[in-house]
Amino acid sequence: MPKEYQLQVSPEIAANESLLNAHVAQILRVSTKLVHKVVVLKRSIDARQKSIKVNLKVSVYLIDEKYSEPKLELPTYQNVANKQEVIIVGAGPAGLFAALQLIELGLKPIVIERGKDVRGRRRDLKAINVDHIVNEDSNYCFGEGGAGTYSDGKLYTRSKKRGDVDRILALLVAFGATPDILVEAHPHIGTNKLPQIIQDIREKIIECGGQVLFETRVTDFIIKNNEIKGITTQNGDTIAANKVILATGHSARDIFELLDRKKILIEAKPFALGVRAEHPQELIDKIQYSCDLRGDYLPPAPYSIVKQVNGRGMYSFCMCPGGVIAPCATSPGEVVTNGWSPSKRDQATANSGIVIELKLEDFKPYAKFGALAGMEFQKAIEQKAWHLAGQTQKVPAQRMVDFTQSKVSATIPKTSYVPGTTSVEMGQVFPGFLTQILREGFSEFGKSMKGYLTNEAILHAPESRTSSPVRIPRDNETLEHLQIKGLYPCGEGAGYAGGIISAAIDGEKCALKIAATLK
Repeated sequence: MPKEYQLQVSPEIAANESLLNAHVAQILRVSTKLVHKVVVLKRSIDARQKSIKVNLKVSVYLIDEKYSEPKLELPTYQNVANKQEVIIVGAGPAGLFAALQLIELGLKPIVIERGKDVRGRRRDLKAINVDHIVNEDSNYCFGEGGAGTYSDGKLYTRSKKRGDVDRILALLVAFGATPDILVEAHPHIGTNKLPQIIQDIREKIIECGGQVLFETRVTDFIIKNNEIKGITTQNGDTIAANKVILATGHSARDIFELLDRKKILIEAKPFALGVRAEHPQELIDKIQYSCDLRGDYLPPAPYSIVKQVNGRGMYSFCMCPGGVIAPCATSPGEVVTNGWSPSKRDQATANSGIVIELKLEDFKPYAKFGALAGMEFQKAIEQKAWHLAGQTQKVPAQRMVDFTQSKVSATIPKTSYVPGTTSVEMGQVFPGFLTQILREGFSEFGKSMKGYLTNEAILHAPESRTSSPVRIPRDNETLEHLQIKGLYPCGEGAGYAGGIISAAIDGEKCALKIAATLK
């Protein structure tokens, strides 16, 4: 039987199969010829010391132990064309994985997506980047695959207790993702790779008898005697079903407003908000790896940093090594930023959201909006940024040191944000208490990461869509007690997930509960 070992090796050994085999043979005190195969099970980088190491969990097969390449296959999906129908509103990770799970359980998903298919979205992304035109139904947040498709596909999650993370990763690999995502400590697919995977998932849903309807926006829920009976679309069409999974994502403000109008309980939820900071990747490499040149065996360095400033958490969010800053507005008249990386993470800049945790008390100026107070707080900042940047998709920008000194930057170099930048004193974008925390926080960041606080770093504002500003209450553990019978709030938009993996897990959870209820 193969045995598992924990190793700490140099980056060069970790990247070279023959060197790794020789290293293992030396540890086991056997000839290299006796080491048949070293399979890497988990991999992470330890850059805490000057001599950088790679931590490996490996399975070692000796010459007399048989090894066969594992083949990850899809579950047995039956044809559900004539089975009971379940509506899924939203084709992000929660919606798509709910659909796959329903098919596996013998139910027919009807996936309703307000945006375009994953390929058609590209024209609308070009329009926002080049022409500053925002399509409210098809953009970086809305459309097939959801927000993650064109903003990176990061798969890291802390939600180990919520469900089977490995199952979601294995399904992604079976649909075409690199098997590396099963190994890396912080797995990532890349915006250039995800569209084909998403398309293949959709084709499987259709092949099995499910339906996927694009450019179909839900405008009303049909409810009778406190039970869901179906939905109405923007064309006035109705689709009947007594089971509906609501998986619309964290930016579907019209759905939040609809729920509020229909007196379905929603709650304001704290979220985080701030800026997106861009550094030269080479500078981040020097800071994190303590070297002048990264070399061939290390990936572009990420960073993660957390500080307490004036009683608030200020932290890095959605950090993108070798990445790009993208315009993620979902309505005209607002500016929103996010970041993404291609699969190779080979761009010249690194960017990260630097955000501050908000509290419900921060939303008091918008108290008249009730449960939507946090959403209105968020919206007001995005609209202010749009006005300050010239009422285009250009983004307010400032050099980092200049920001800490309340000084308008004389020049802003070209950044990865394609629509362009406008030099603005960032204090005009945010309420005073947030501006003060950000200024103090960046000074603290500079003490922890020597070289981080620099005018080479450009701040872009705002980073405001970190999570949903509302929660749709449900019995989270059992899903036994729903406000509206048959209506299952799901994923990030409902306030029960925080990324691709946790959203996918929540989608499966809702599908499993529906199947159990019907049985």
